[in-house]
Amino acid sequence: MLIGIPALLGPELLATLRAMGHGDEIALVDGNYPAEEQANRLVRADGHQLIPVLDAILSVLPVDDAVPEALFRASVKGDPLLADPVHREIEAICAMRAPGRKVVALAGTDFYARVKAAHAIVATSEPRLYANIIIRKGVIYPPESKNS
Repeated sequence: MLIGIPALLGPELLATLRAMGHGDEIALVDGNYPAEEQANRLVRADGHQLIPVLDAILSVLPVDDAVPEALFRASVKGDPLLADPVHREIEAICAMRAPGRKVVALAGTDFYARVKAAHAIVATSEPRLYANIIIRKGVIYPPESKNS
């Protein structure tokens, strides 16, 4: 355990987050997602649902502000116009942790391709379908040049 670090973030996940560079992406996926098959790096978060893992990660990981879109979610049956309640929960956590950053819904094939290219996949035990999000890592600005 560490001061100020959510206990949900274990050593492997913390090391993965720390190793990521600006522009690298990490996917958080539900329990049905074929994570083992698609991951370049796989971090297991067994026993945890997606929303608490997302909240913990966004408490330490900066979201990229150098691009127009940095948060991407799965779509119901591959249709970006459809959303489930879990998507509203994802959007609420992102709004709290990354204010002003929109969560973009991707079509199924686009989402799967982006997950496959991600730096890492975090496999949760989330039982809800389509409970998947991709986060693009940003930078932590030095105190003297904040947002410059």
